[in-house]
Amino acid sequence: MSQSIEISGDSLVEVRNLVKYFPVYGGVFKKVVAEVKAVDGVSFNIKRGETLGLVGESGCGKTTVGQTILRLIPHTSGSVLFEGEDIFSLKQKGLKQMRRNMQVVFQDPYASLDPRLPIGDSIGEGLVIHNIGTGQERYERVLEIMKKVGLEDYHAMRYPHEFSGGQRQRIGIARALILQPKFIILDEPVSALDVSVQAQVLNLLKSLQAEFHLTYLFVAHNLSVVEHISDRVAVMYLGKVVEITERKTLYENPLHPYTQALLAAIPIAHPKSKKERTILTGDVPSPLNPPSGCRFHPRCPIAQEICSHEEPELRELHPGHLAACHFSEKYL
Repeated sequence: MSQSIEISGDSLVEVRNLVKYFPVYGGVFKKVVAEVKAVDGVSFNIKRGETLGLVGESGCGKTTVGQTILRLIPHTSGSVLFEGEDIFSLKQKGLKQMRRNMQVVFQDPYASLDPRLPIGDSIGEGLVIHNIGTGQERYERVLEIMKKVGLEDYHAMRYPHEFSGGQRQRIGIARALILQPKFIILDEPVSALDVSVQAQVLNLLKSLQAEFHLTYLFVAHNLSVVEHISDRVAVMYLGKVVEITERKTLYENPLHPYTQALLAAIPIAHPKSKKERTILTGDVPSPLNPPSGCRFHPRCPIAQEICSHEEPELRELHPGHLAACHFSEKYL
């Protein structure tokens, strides 16, 4: 079943019933014998200037959503609109132009940088590809954007292995900013960094967003990080969005049992403080063969008979607060 939400008029990005299946090949002739349902009918919108946090356990499909939006991997079905234009219908020239407005910061900054190129060349590569400016103008633009992310001029001639993890992520951010995009997908940009460095990078992202009027899709599994940076939060489970609402509302009154379990797992800073924990039983089912009905029902503490055979719709239970659960009203 596809998921649908009301799309508002001030949306920069609109994801509509996005599906991405990965084929599994087997047998002597390597025929398709199954499909991994990584993303299975996901819909959401991202308003101009906001940060939408996309969270969930590893393997839930959140990174695949980001990669499919950018057409780094092909989609199976559905559509993604950027300023009203369907990205999946664009041909090569139109897609190249569109990508000036849509950039990405990857989880592993070292793996996403060419170890043979000085970082100044890596940052300025987008300007060369899009034939923007003269050589001197590109160089000046690179130095300018490096300063914005906290790097010095002399860093431009150094190579990726000469930087710390936090500095490499700043390089990744600079490379995403160099083309002056409107929309950036941040794919777990701080998960590989120390906690103190995480705070610095998050604060940098927020200040850059205000300065350059950016819109973010922030992909993460750390709910504490998402709370710090997001305006709204969408929660994914096994290829589906199960809840989406304003950040404050989600953390104060989650309406889906899976979201409640995720929030209950956040550590408390004070050693003497206690809170009720929701312990989920069993393992996450395989996306090769997801459960019928509600995909969360084998692990859900409030599941009933209807949950095993009827998939719940993602419905609005309160203004701006959507959840995909048959029994979410009990938490209102």
